[in-house]
Amino acid sequence: MKFTTIQRALATTILLLVVSTSFAQKLWTMEECINTALSGNIQIKQQQLNAELTRQHKQQSVASLFPSLNGSATYVYNYGQTIDPYTNQFASARTQSNNFYLSSSITVFNGFQLLNTIFQRGLDYKASLYDLDKMKNDVSLGVATAYLQVLYNSELKDIATSQLAITKQQVDRMQKLYDAGSVAKGSLLTLQAQQASEEYQLVNAQNQLVLSYITLSQLMELPTADGLEIVKPTLANPDASSLLSKPEEIFNKALTIQPEIKSAEIKLQSAKKGVCIAWGSISPNLTLNGSWGTGYSGASKEISSVSQSGLIPIGSTSGGEIVYAPTYSYEYATKSFNDQIKSNENKSIGLYLNVPIFNKWQSKTAIATAKISYKNYEYQLQATKNQLSKAIQQAFADALGALNRYDAASKSVDALQESFKYTEQKYNVGMVNATDYNDAKNKLAKSQSDLLQAKYEYVFRLTVLDFYQGRPLKLN
Repeated sequence: MKFTTIQRALATTILLLVVSTSFAQKLWTMEECINTALSGNIQIKQQQLNAELTRQHKQQSVASLFPSLNGSATYVYNYGQTIDPYTNQFASARTQSNNFYLSSSITVFNGFQLLNTIFQRGLDYKASLYDLDKMKNDVSLGVATAYLQVLYNSELKDIATSQLAITKQQVDRMQKLYDAGSVAKGSLLTLQAQQASEEYQLVNAQNQLVLSYITLSQLMELPTADGLEIVKPTLANPDASSLLSKPEEIFNKALTIQPEIKSAEIKLQSAKKGVCIAWGSISPNLTLNGSWGTGYSGASKEISSVSQSGLIPIGSTSGGEIVYAPTYSYEYATKSFNDQIKSNENKSIGLYLNVPIFNKWQSKTAIATAKISYKNYEYQLQATKNQLSKAIQQAFADALGALNRYDAASKSVDALQESFKYTEQKYNVGMVNATDYNDAKNKLAKSQSDLLQAKYEYVFRLTVLDFYQGRPLKLN
């Protein structure tokens, strides 16, 4: 038994190592990250349940058109005096009785409330599906943002690593010159301080990368970010040709495909049906009812046998002869269950018309409330359109601004690279000091960081604009 336990523990450990290794070796694309987040997001699952609830409400409204059917049965054992419901006579003995009843009802007309409710529930179901799509879009954009943030922080870490490597080479070189007595110790200390600063910047860049991976893993609903690594696609440099579509064109297309617009439009239609339903409450209500009932009573008796018990005088003839009549004795027995069920049947069918005359302003208030709700959904639709328009205009402006910053930063990087090369050559022959060298190096690093930031800002905003136009979220 001890050996078996050890074997199980070893097998479990090996399995965990295999799973961990396979997870670590997997490189996640942005599409895979988005799909994983969509399948595990709790809010999306809750919205799916809400959509299912509205579907159930829709089915219930359709079923309201069908006739209802209800049945009942009773069994009563009576002690003491009572009136038998089937003989209408007093019964003082202990009796048992049964009642069986079926009733059915169907609404013939109620101001089209049932039909309008069916239409409204159907619209509510469609709106809930669009709300689900909107939530998926929000999650997808959130994952895309986190994915690009990981890429951005990864490149920042690479820049910091590269800068630190150059500085280390210069420190090693300066150390040798100092050991040979060719340079002053101040020059070495200045470079060593620069190296310490860049090591700090590298640690900070690594921490930011770790945090961005944690954010991405949380959006993906993964238990941990350990082993998570993404694909690093080659992103094209920002190009003005990608911004040919104007914000107005993007907005007009987004109006036809974005789920939040569709949902708001359908909710407005649903509110309009709500007004029709409210008006239906002042309409006459016509109902067709039918019922069938029967029962059994232990107090219901019938003659079971007759026998002559004697003669009694009932008069005399003209000659004085007495006239006798026979007397009979009767024996009673409870009527059989089957006979009573047949003989006690009661059937009915009828039309019932209900005309509302005054119901304490309830119908009037319901109509006014429905109209207010409809107006509110009109405003909500317009607000949703305005919000979408602002988001598109902002994304377009941010993309254009990022493009301009990228162009400026690109020129700055080219110029500072040449300047740094020239400064580095002069520094290597002792024509400039370490302070001037570090200053040129820091300016180049800052310019590279600005260029990288502008690039990823442009990529993200362009991705958002493409998404508003119905294009899938992906990195080319």
